[in-house]
Amino acid sequence: MDRRTFIATASAIALLPATANAIGLEYTPGLVKERLAAGETVFIDFAAHWCTTCRAQERVIGQLLGDNPAYEENITFVRVDWDQYGRGELATELNIPRRSTLVVLKGDEELGRLVARTSRGDIQGLLDTALNA
Repeated sequence: MDRRTFIATASAIALLPATANAIGLEYTPGLVKERLAAGETVFIDFAAHWCTTCRAQERVIGQLLGDNPAYEENITFVRVDWDQYGRGELATELNIPRRSTLVVLKGDEELGRLVARTSRGDIQGLLDTALNA
């Protein structure tokens, strides 16, 4: 293998952990409002690929989704890239203080929020709130 191929392959592999664990739809402006208008319950994950707390949250969410398929069947998951949209309209409207913030919305109502919490019990409680909405 030549040096250029090795560097390209190693770079691609290094990026996998940052993107492979992402759960749900990638946010684009208007997506959340569109999903809420359709009557969906929306679980929003404000995250950055470099954030260790965000990765811990994603691992717990992934485990919980694996344990209970009803979450994915009944909740719309949206991941907001903090580096791109952390100061954007959605983050401003919801008064999001930092990355690693998880929010559940239904209609015009915020049903719950966790900021920088990674415990399985806390995240499961938020998912259950969303599921029962």
